[in-house]
Amino acid sequence: MNRASGERRLAAILVADIVGYSRLMGVDEAGTLRRLKALRRELIDPRIAAAHGRIVKTMGDGLLVEFPSPVRAVSCAVEIQRAMLGRDAGLPSERQFRLRFGINVGDVVAEPDGDLYGDGVNVAARLEPLAEPGGLCISRSVHEQVRDKLPYRFEDRGKLELKNIARPIGVFALSAEALANLPELDTEEDAQEDAQEDSQDDAPNGARDGAAPGPHRGARRVLPASVLAAGLAAILAAGGVGWWSWSMQKAPEPARLAAEPASHPLKPVPGLSLVVLPFSNLSKDPEQDFFADGLTEDLTTDLSHLAGSFVIARNTAFTYKGKPVDMKQLGRDLGVRYALEGSVRRTGEAVVLNAQLISTETGAHVWADRFEGERSRLGELQAEFVARLARSLDVQLTQAEGLRILRERPNNPTAADLGMLGWAALNKTRTPANTSEARRRFEQSLEIDPTDPQSKIGLARAVAQAINTRVSQNIAADSQLAFQLAREGLEANPQNPMAHYVMAEVTRTTKDFERGLREIKIAIEYDPNMAIAHGLAGIIELWAGRAAKTFEHVEKAIRLSPKDSLLSTWEYYICHAHVHLAHWEDAIKWCSRSVERSPYFFAYIDLAASHAWLGHSQEAAEATRNVLRLMPGYTISKMASADYSRNPVFLEEYGRIVEGMRKAGLPEQ
Repeated sequence: MNRASGERRLAAILVADIVGYSRLMGVDEAGTLRRLKALRRELIDPRIAAAHGRIVKTMGDGLLVEFPSPVRAVSCAVEIQRAMLGRDAGLPSERQFRLRFGINVGDVVAEPDGDLYGDGVNVAARLEPLAEPGGLCISRSVHEQVRDKLPYRFEDRGKLELKNIARPIGVFALSAEALANLPELDTEEDAQEDAQEDSQDDAPNGARDGAAPGPHRGARRVLPASVLAAGLAAILAAGGVGWWSWSMQKAPEPARLAAEPASHPLKPVPGLSLVVLPFSNLSKDPEQDFFADGLTEDLTTDLSHLAGSFVIARNTAFTYKGKPVDMKQLGRDLGVRYALEGSVRRTGEAVVLNAQLISTETGAHVWADRFEGERSRLGELQAEFVARLARSLDVQLTQAEGLRILRERPNNPTAADLGMLGWAALNKTRTPANTSEARRRFEQSLEIDPTDPQSKIGLARAVAQAINTRVSQNIAADSQLAFQLAREGLEANPQNPMAHYVMAEVTRTTKDFERGLREIKIAIEYDPNMAIAHGLAGIIELWAGRAAKTFEHVEKAIRLSPKDSLLSTWEYYICHAHVHLAHWEDAIKWCSRSVERSPYFFAYIDLAASHAWLGHSQEAAEATRNVLRLMPGYTISKMASADYSRNPVFLEEYGRIVEGMRKAGLPEQ
């Protein structure tokens, strides 16, 4: 959407937070959630509803509410804090719920779906952390509206510089102690009368049509609990597993929960949640500034394609450009687990890119890398760097999330958790153990949620991989299963490049290589930088009898992702193409690279055959021993009967490899 087309208006904005919620969840997750549901149902929702508040956004551990006037916003916040005073009195202090509120009135832009953004929202969000637990902070603009209407004595904290706010903001605070010392609340009749009078001045400036405020209004503006006992339950019902967090940019709609009986599982902040911070230009060259901004925008787009990811929009990310960032605070502000930051600098005729992935929960580096290219190729470098980073981050994020899941929920993983563990296994070096691990995780995920398309796609890929690497124990049944799962995953999301990639993997098992290449073409149309798709295209061309075409595809994959977990596999593909073309020396060079990274019995087969054809008997025998070490009981008979392709060109070339293995000493039976 073009945000400039949104409706502008003045609004009173309240941002809320529960203090130490993560710690409370860590100590007693089930008990904290149970108390939270009761708090929602019995206290907060009724007060927001009675004050005519509209819940704009809930997610994680934050809440954003719009009110028709600052009087209603402040009254509601005071009511909630007052009601909280004795609620947890019987609990130890470290287990008590304590809230903070920030309130501002200002210009906002309303999107058609009800979301809000703008200075009015941003200032409220910056005020909330300034409030002490059990208290609230308001802006000067709010104070001007409420000081003659509400009997509260706010502390003037002066003008403060707030993060990412261009001008100093006058801040007024009401402490927990001041709230506790307020007089008793009014009667129900008083509150109803006040609500009727206030309905005439619900505009944020508080002006009624030509009427001055009545003399009694300043004496009683606190709305009573008896009238307001109707709502926080719906706030959290609309929210996620944490308390509330809100993001400056539009977040996906959290799962809705009914206030009664509220038995559905609550959703946490998305695991693969990320913000790509603007890359810094460390050179004086202004050309690099455009390059850095382009990297940031393209990475934001590419990472949004990752399965299960939640990536903060570039408009919000760019508000942090050129400013120091507290990573933990950033995570709380935006509701993300990870932040990517980096820099670009020119060194002579080279452009050097440094990137770091950081956990916003701990502030620790999860991953870092350095990329370099020629300045003369600046246009190509942008696409190249983005592709490398996106693939690296796909691997690193899924691995990081997999480790976090195993650490935090080892005994009760969800379907989504198990799916994430499956993708993490697929992103590791291709070995029989990793393939089997991926298959097991996806099968467990589908036992919990048989409809999940991402787990279907993942399982299809794992099964196809098992077939193509001869890990499968029942190739016929697995081929049928893989095709069915890939088809269902593709039907659920026909624009998912991974779904098309997996269908191409599956067509290798059915020998429909032309369809496989068509599926890869579609996958690359949706994601031109999908390195694994380029790599797969190379081996499919070989199986289709066109080994000479393998090189361009696989070399493109390596250029796009030169440190990929599949690099040893791609080096084997190049080796294998050379073997099919009887380029024995080149084959030895590439297969040696492959096995140095990761022992792979197919690569040892090509090494043994190549050495045998060149008369290197000792090297051929050593490679053959490695084949039998990795695949005990492998024989010429098994190798010759392997049904990889029925293409006559392929079969003739493959026969030459079988003969090379016979020369190398592989047993016949």
